[in-house]
Amino acid sequence: MRQKNKNPKKRSTNVKAKQRASLSFRMNVLFFSIFILFSILILRLGYMQIVKGEDYVRTLEKTEEVTVNTSVPRGRIYDREGRVLVDNKPKNAITYTKLQTTTSDEMLKTAKKLATLIKMDTSKIALRDKQDFWIKLHKEEAYEKVSKQEQKAINKDEKLTGSQKQAKIDDLVRERITNAELKSFSKSDLQVLAIYSKMVAGYNLSPQIIKSDDVTDKEFAIVSEHLNELPNVNTATDWKRIKNSDLSILGSTTSPSEGIPKDKLEYYLARDYSRNDRVGKSYIEGEYEELLQGQKAVVKNETNGKGQVVDTKTTFPGSPGKDLVLTVDSQLQEKLEKLVEEQLLSAKAQGASSLLDRAFLVMMNPNTGEVLSMVGKKIDTDENGKTKVNDYAIGTFTSAYEVGSVVKPATLLTGYSLNAITPGQTLLDEPIRIGQTTKSSIFNRGGAIYLTDLQALERSSNVYMFKTAMKIAGVNYVPGAGLPVKASDFSKIRKSFAQFGLGVDTGIDLPGEFTGFKGQETIPGKLLDLVIGQYDTFTPLQLAQYVSTIANGGKRIQPHLAKEIREPSVDGKKLGPLVEEFQPKVLNVIRNSPYEIDHVKQGMHLVYFGRQGSAASDFSGVDFDAAGKTGTAEVVYYGPKRASYGSQTLTVTHIGFAPYKNPEIAYAVVVPWITTSDRYPHINNIIARKAVETYFSLQKDHMQKQKQSTKEKITKPKNTESENE
Repeated sequence: MRQKNKNPKKRSTNVKAKQRASLSFRMNVLFFSIFILFSILILRLGYMQIVKGEDYVRTLEKTEEVTVNTSVPRGRIYDREGRVLVDNKPKNAITYTKLQTTTSDEMLKTAKKLATLIKMDTSKIALRDKQDFWIKLHKEEAYEKVSKQEQKAINKDEKLTGSQKQAKIDDLVRERITNAELKSFSKSDLQVLAIYSKMVAGYNLSPQIIKSDDVTDKEFAIVSEHLNELPNVNTATDWKRIKNSDLSILGSTTSPSEGIPKDKLEYYLARDYSRNDRVGKSYIEGEYEELLQGQKAVVKNETNGKGQVVDTKTTFPGSPGKDLVLTVDSQLQEKLEKLVEEQLLSAKAQGASSLLDRAFLVMMNPNTGEVLSMVGKKIDTDENGKTKVNDYAIGTFTSAYEVGSVVKPATLLTGYSLNAITPGQTLLDEPIRIGQTTKSSIFNRGGAIYLTDLQALERSSNVYMFKTAMKIAGVNYVPGAGLPVKASDFSKIRKSFAQFGLGVDTGIDLPGEFTGFKGQETIPGKLLDLVIGQYDTFTPLQLAQYVSTIANGGKRIQPHLAKEIREPSVDGKKLGPLVEEFQPKVLNVIRNSPYEIDHVKQGMHLVYFGRQGSAASDFSGVDFDAAGKTGTAEVVYYGPKRASYGSQTLTVTHIGFAPYKNPEIAYAVVVPWITTSDRYPHINNIIARKAVETYFSLQKDHMQKQKQSTKEKITKPKNTESENE
């Protein structure tokens, strides 16, 4: 039998106590949870403010400030005397700016209105644009071309996103649009399409050029009058690149329709370019693109709650590109181009010149690396069979040839540096017999003549160079026996030649430089050919850098075409303020003493003025002092005429510097495949001599003009007008 609780009051008190304890626990848990949540919130806010704050600010700026394509003038290109080589010509333009909220129907409506005011070129409308436009005008009919079963099958593919599914359906529609349907466009439809396709291709908030070529004054005026009826259409000034010189190394730019070349798209997009930006696509224009390209405008857009742009403010108006001053003297360039062209055509008129089609001349300052002139001329035949001489200056650094005896100064300096021979050493010039092969100097086919190294340069001895190569290889010459040369002997000589700039990049500030071919065979006879310039090939620019290295006392200086960067000129006549001046860059110093270099220069001086100098007859009576080396290479033809491959021909060359004691210029001439006979005009020497004469004649004119200008400033009377007032 259970006993009743004798104290109910006590039990009630215990229950209440438990309830209070439970409530207190729950409150503690609640407060603790709130504390944890607030702590997380504070930490999160701190993280966003401190750690991610700058990122969010940058993101905000990106949404507020947008870089837009504006037609700012590209930087001009000048020659060293301030003459404009590449300029900009303003022209009328009609533009369209697509907003973020602009629909395709709104663009089409505007395009139809604009088509009644301007005339567009419809010959270059892309097939894809025609297909998309037909789909837009015949939407229901277009999508009936894809059956419901096909659409259902595409929509069932879980691997594709929604946009990918639609794109696949659109591709099927395009494939099934017939030619007859595409030809159904009227002339007015095509006018609208030409405008609409450009509107669609534009970027949001960036003015897209609808028409800039051949915009008539009437069209410009009519569109300007109707701007209030043409949403987002504007009239503006565009710029056309104008070349005042045919010099190919200036390069070219793309057009608005071309935009960025596909092979460089990722490169430029990573640098905030747009796909339809005009960019330099070759040579100077391409090499200095980021300098010449102007800075785009930056606008700040204010939007409402729906994301619609309600106001646009320009925070940076854009600026023209920097001007570039080149090292080239355009007046000298023009005269030397004429000289080379005349001599090329003269030689072409001679007999046995069927393979001759080009000639080159490079002149540079050996102390600074400034390229004063880069001449390349090439004979081409047009569609009508008429002969025309075109600029081929790019060939001075993109094409290479066997250059003959002009490498002999490098051969002697290599022999000195490797302790194979010594300055002033005498060697016997005699026919060299290696097995069944006989090699000799041109002036000594069968005798025996002792020559010093200077006489070897003066008379252009092949045998002296052959024996120098043997001494470099450490082998003894035995008539009729073989020469146990090694592959390392070729490498030894080529490594030394490279110190002068032969067979390696010169470092010229132009894209696409070619270093030439190196012969692959390592048989003894080829080593002998290498040291007289009849094995490896070199470019005309490499020869100019090589002779510059000798002329300046042993420093291989990087040739360059950019002289100065300037702020944009106001009028295109007076140069803007100087931003940067390019300084000479020494790439390396050759391993020869000043005495050895001067010794070789003496031998090169004898080439011009020695009694038996190989160029003495061509330089007789000149009124300047200089030094140089001639070259003739017996080569096998592998030029553009495939039918003549394998023909025996001659290439003539020339290198030199002037004045002899304090050189101002170094020059190189290359005339490949001049003849297929033993007789040929010495146009290599004639070009070299006349080029030097032209340079000094122009220098004399410059000095006289400077003296006259200084004299006028000194003798000019003071302006007393203000005093009389």
